[in-house]
Amino acid sequence: MTIIPSVKGRLFIARHGETVYNAAKRLQGEHAHTPLTRRGFAQADAMGAALRNLLGMKPTLTLWASETGRALQTLAVIAEHLELDWHQAQRDTRLMEIGMGSWGGQYYADVIAAQGGHMANVIDPDSGALMPAPDGENYPSIRERVLAWTAEHAQDDGDKLVIMHGISSRVLRGALLGLPDTPRLNAPIAPGLPQGSVTCFENGTETLVVEGIGGQVA
Repeated sequence: MTIIPSVKGRLFIARHGETVYNAAKRLQGEHAHTPLTRRGFAQADAMGAALRNLLGMKPTLTLWASETGRALQTLAVIAEHLELDWHQAQRDTRLMEIGMGSWGGQYYADVIAAQGGHMANVIDPDSGALMPAPDGENYPSIRERVLAWTAEHAQDDGDKLVIMHGISSRVLRGALLGLPDTPRLNAPIAPGLPQGSVTCFENGTETLVVEGIGGQVA
């Protein structure tokens, strides 16, 4: 049984800005370096402005990100708005996106065609989330790693901001909300949010801080 940790302080969970892969409708998964587009930088600006409006300058806020370039680029823009030192940010591979296996880097259209043209073999109809690739990471694995990170840092002092990805953030949010497992994916999946979105968890409640303008598919 997975234990859902209670989190001390506020936990801000952000989805990185749009990347060149997102714009081209390619599956990037755990791909390490897919740079932001101009739209992606604009989304990061909007997140930074919203967080500055909420938290003020130089807030007591621990910065976290996955090891991917897109998460670190997004965090750099946000940190500038908050007048925090990006170099003090901590990284953790457990915050990475789903491992896509042989689907990684392929166009959505090509993967769907290879699966007989059946969208349900690529996108889960219940949640709208990606199905695991045959040789990719499954959702229970994502849940275990994101909750392991959360449990390790749940009682750290102060507020935390973590820059994550579409699927990994949905699994973490779903677990923190206590949602039931989605039948085909065997893990809790929160509703999808566009790229450039930030939510805040405090005392078991999720609040939308800013809704991005990016794509919804994750």
